[in-house]
Amino acid sequence: MKTLQVGDTVPNFTVNNQDGEAISLSDYKGKKLIVFFYPKASTPGCTAEACNLRDNYKVLQEKGYELLGVSADSEKRQTNFRNKYVFPFPLLADEDKVVINAFGVWGEKKFMGKTYDGIHRKTFIVDENGVVARVIDKVKTKDHAAQILE
Repeated sequence: MKTLQVGDTVPNFTVNNQDGEAISLSDYKGKKLIVFFYPKASTPGCTAEACNLRDNYKVLQEKGYELLGVSADSEKRQTNFRNKYVFPFPLLADEDKVVINAFGVWGEKKFMGKTYDGIHRKTFIVDENGVVARVIDKVKTKDHAAQILE
């Protein structure tokens, strides 16, 4: 599967957020959007990454960014994750991998000698017209906002 690259237009999608509300790419037209994919809600790396974005949310907003977190977790799991850490941005419960496949972040991973399929931790900066402006492949979970703003 091909991962979206800089210059690619993101296909429109509609997926429910943690509260069961439908969120579409078109909702963000005219805004700069950070779409960050994480393997699993409430795991240490994903928590560090999302909390870093939360702690820098105001700065990101001042720079004109909206945020959208995406994983294949259920709405309930996303709700628990969001409530526990008080995230000010929506988390998509992409159980059918609609967004995950649109961006091409599902694929083979290796961990502790095992190979399996899963979500690659990647972040996409999407411009006001729905075109990928930047891809961050090597996400620094504890310092992710600084990576985005550099």
